[in-house]
Amino acid sequence: MAKSEATSVNRRSDIISAAIEVFAEAGYYRATTAQVAERANISQPYVFRFFATKEKLLLAALEVSWSRVIESFRQVVETTSPELLEGKLIQEYENIQAMYQNEMFLQMQAQTIREDAIQETMRNGLKGVRDMVLAAFREAGIGKPEERTMLFLARGMLCNVAVAINLPELMKG
Repeated sequence: MAKSEATSVNRRSDIISAAIEVFAEAGYYRATTAQVAERANISQPYVFRFFATKEKLLLAALEVSWSRVIESFRQVVETTSPELLEGKLIQEYENIQAMYQNEMFLQMQAQTIREDAIQETMRNGLKGVRDMVLAAFREAGIGKPEERTMLFLARGMLCNVAVAINLPELMKG
């Protein structure tokens, strides 16, 4: 990769990271690309060089957040024995939640945005996680894998709510 390409990739990544923070803090509708540019220490036109619209920037941020979850789960699946799999996946999600809380808040907000492209990105992300966990549970010989997958995902959603509203009792059990 040429130096200018690497710089572009890094700048794009910086913009997405700034957008995740700004969208998580202000909400998608209140956030502006000017705020994202300021957070990334660049000019607003430079944001538009990479992302033609605020929606395209949100879509990229969501894709990054879903990719992080899927890749983290993939690593757990590839390195964990079947009898420890579900517990290790839960632990990994708790780690992701702690390290990338703004991404979790971003996903929670995006669930309520009715734009088709955003809904599709959310469906694809959650489906990717579901499909990976279901396949891993089946491969591990976990009984009732569909039900266990649904409960795993439900627990993750409940943990998201617990963190968002600061009600840690919801995460016990």
